[in-house]
Amino acid sequence: NVSGTSDLAPIDQQEDMILELIPDVKKVGILYCSSEPNSSYQSDLMKKALDEDKIAYKEYTAADSNEIQTITTTACGECDVLYVPTDNTMASSAETIKNIAVPAGIPMIAGEAGLCSAGIATLSISYYDLGYQTGEMAYDILTNNKKAGDVDVAFANKFTKMYNEENC
Repeated sequence: NVSGTSDLAPIDQQEDMILELIPDVKKVGILYCSSEPNSSYQSDLMKKALDEDKIAYKEYTAADSNEIQTITTTACGECDVLYVPTDNTMASSAETIKNIAVPAGIPMIAGEAGLCSAGIATLSISYYDLGYQTGEMAYDILTNNKKAGDVDVAFANKFTKMYNEENC
């Protein structure tokens, strides 16, 4: 008896964005917090997309915010692009990532708009639109007597390319 919406971004399209913006990419560093299963899942999707395009990658994980400076510094020394999925721990440390990646000249593609302050671009969902979509589902359940278990989990259907002009 559960339904709802997911804020999972289109990882394959975000990987396409990496190739569009940095066509000569050789190795992508995927940074995320190892204690957030949603981030590990997104990393797996990104690795699959990169494998399909034969792009090398390496995962850099932090157990908490205390490790972000170290893994970002290491990743910037070993990779030519960073990818950070939707990740609460990384988002709270976006300034730390920016303060390392920007001076190093390593572009970062973010999994969502909030993280784009540290990166150069994102293909993000709109949480407003996702909330509206969720409200429509709730309306069907509360007003049209649909059972929650009969309503498929929905994903965002609109995405926005965003660029951080300052970091670009």
